[in-house]
Amino acid sequence: MNTVPVLTIKDKIGYGLGDMASALVWQTATLFLAWFYTDVFGLPAAIMGTMFLVVRAIDAITDPCIGAIVDRTRTRHGRFRPWLLWFAIPFGVSCLITFYVPDVGPTGKIIYACVTYTLLSLVYSAINVPYCAMPGALTLDPTERHSLQSWRFGLSFAGGLIVTVLALPLMEWLGQGNQQKGFFLAMSLMGLLGIGLFFCCFAMTRERYVPESSTSGSMLADLKSLAKNSQWRLVFALNILLLTAVVVRGSTTMYYVKYLLMRPDMTFVFIVSGMVAAMAGALLSGWVLGRLDRVRAYQYTVLAFLVPCIAIFFVPPAYIGWILALNILFSFVQNLTTPLQWTMLSDVVDYEEHRTGRRLDGLVFSTALFAIKMGLALGGAVVGWILGLVSYQANVTEQAPAVLHTINALFTFIPAALFFSIVVLLCFYQLNNRKVVAIANELAEKRQHITNSEPGLNPAIQE
Repeated sequence: MNTVPVLTIKDKIGYGLGDMASALVWQTATLFLAWFYTDVFGLPAAIMGTMFLVVRAIDAITDPCIGAIVDRTRTRHGRFRPWLLWFAIPFGVSCLITFYVPDVGPTGKIIYACVTYTLLSLVYSAINVPYCAMPGALTLDPTERHSLQSWRFGLSFAGGLIVTVLALPLMEWLGQGNQQKGFFLAMSLMGLLGIGLFFCCFAMTRERYVPESSTSGSMLADLKSLAKNSQWRLVFALNILLLTAVVVRGSTTMYYVKYLLMRPDMTFVFIVSGMVAAMAGALLSGWVLGRLDRVRAYQYTVLAFLVPCIAIFFVPPAYIGWILALNILFSFVQNLTTPLQWTMLSDVVDYEEHRTGRRLDGLVFSTALFAIKMGLALGGAVVGWILGLVSYQANVTEQAPAVLHTINALFTFIPAALFFSIVVLLCFYQLNNRKVVAIANELAEKRQHITNSEPGLNPAIQE
């Protein structure tokens, strides 16, 4: 298959450092943002949930626009990498101001939270859309892309571990009993670290293939073309369902440990053990699933991790060791699928190029990122709304039985139902290994023919 060059370890580590930077915000949002807004910032749970959805409505407009601009970017550094330089510092700044609590009244807090969360979401898109779209420019080999994504998410979970291990202790140490001050100072340090990691990602990667022209010239026409792509529609829905499930479960973790297990001192162990298992799952994904058909492997793996997810509901809170073990097993198996999720997006880009002749990396990944953020919003909104419905009260030591049962369901059954819907959805997904390899071969031959006949049309970026 004419899809060389093979990526080096430096390429894979360099690319992974970008997601390590993103994880400093993403993991914080998944684990702490809902809890931060209700228990530290002081927002009512229902308002928090509504805010998450309103910002997603804004993303519905901005994310595709960013993707279309990325597809039309031309610089001496490539199409995607320059965005890491342009938005690394805004990324760090938006991170720290989101976790600042202003000394204003309730209305002022709501306005501040909405503005800063919107800004964080916008900057996150501006740096992550081009970052996520980079694999197609780094390598044309589907197998190499799976390996690249395994390294990416291994380092991403390492970034998540940094947040998990350092955020709460740093918050307590820097805040000296003041949670608001502690969160702001801790996330300021995370923002600075994120800036440095994005700069390293830029320096250690190189775009080897960037088509000269693959868009129609009209973002609306490109969107219409993408909307007709059945495989893109399936992956878009999959990302919404997946992230809703992940965020519902992740956002409930703090509530589960604090109120159901009644062991807030176990929060660190509970989250860190899950993160280590997740990192191991992502790193081993290529080795465990790489030789299997990706669609069937995805389905069977989801069915496998549903077992420990549901089992936790039935384990009494006193059996913390069993709950920890089941959570570790769930985290490991669930994250075997994470590199596959992103490899599928690159496959959709190839399929669109094969189908229409247009290579819409930026647009595909921007819509995917919007779907992921929609899942993030829906997950946070579901947690906020459901806790509001059962009259959850922040920082009350003994919650009502209905609240405890609800927290347990949010941690187990509700995400399990969403995960199972992914299994059903994948029954209609057509881009299995055989078809993906066939498409990659055809595209490679087409590019080689164009290069031989008109070399100027298909340049590799050289620095």
